[in-house]
Amino acid sequence: MDRLLVATERAERDHFWFRGFRRFVRPLLAEAVRGRPDPAILDCGCGTGYNLGLLRKYGRPAGIDITWTGLAYARGRGERAVAQASAALLPFRDEAFDVVTSFDVIYALDDAEELSALREMFRVLRPGGHLVLNVAAMDMLKGNHSVLGGEVRRYSRAALANRLTRAGFTVRRLTYTNAAIFPIVAAVRLLQRASGHKESEDEIAVPAAPVNAALSAALAVEAAALRVMNMPFGSSLLALARKAERTPGDV
Repeated sequence: MDRLLVATERAERDHFWFRGFRRFVRPLLAEAVRGRPDPAILDCGCGTGYNLGLLRKYGRPAGIDITWTGLAYARGRGERAVAQASAALLPFRDEAFDVVTSFDVIYALDDAEELSALREMFRVLRPGGHLVLNVAAMDMLKGNHSVLGGEVRRYSRAALANRLTRAGFTVRRLTYTNAAIFPIVAAVRLLQRASGHKESEDEIAVPAAPVNAALSAALAVEAAALRVMNMPFGSSLLALARKAERTPGDV
């Protein structure tokens, strides 16, 4: 995991995948904070803290991560509202946050921890609050990056919807992403399976500038399309899920 964080810190500003991810997630964040002045946001698994800068455009972010390496990077960026903790046992009171985010974290948890993490995210959300969640998708896309990231599973749309519902959420939006680069990703992962999976940072290294620009442009077009439609396949799944409002008589 430390090796993944070091590679991520080098790549997340410029790499086409991270640029695409930020374009994909912004509309969901805007919807999640709609009607909530100065919302409190918790990022579960904040890693290097880079995404806290993105979240600050939508409210007051705090982050937790299980690794000291990630927290050291985050504090080096000037982030102070970060702490070491597990997403499966959050050190916050009930209903403390308006929005919870978790980006590419729960796929690395075993089944019991994954369910605990989703239930903890539900617990710390205020009624009517939202979870914005990103995970790895489609088993056929397992590859070297899966080894580096410690993937326990990749998700289908139905599997993720079921897990969110079991934790108490109502799913508002669930779409695959990175469909625009799916043929490239599938081809690379097929070759990796043929040669045997191994831990590698190759896919997270920023490619040559023309390649990076072309793939970034393809994902920008997809991000525009996602404003009006869902993607039927892709290497990631992005979800917006809601905790129900408290009804009269609830204690």
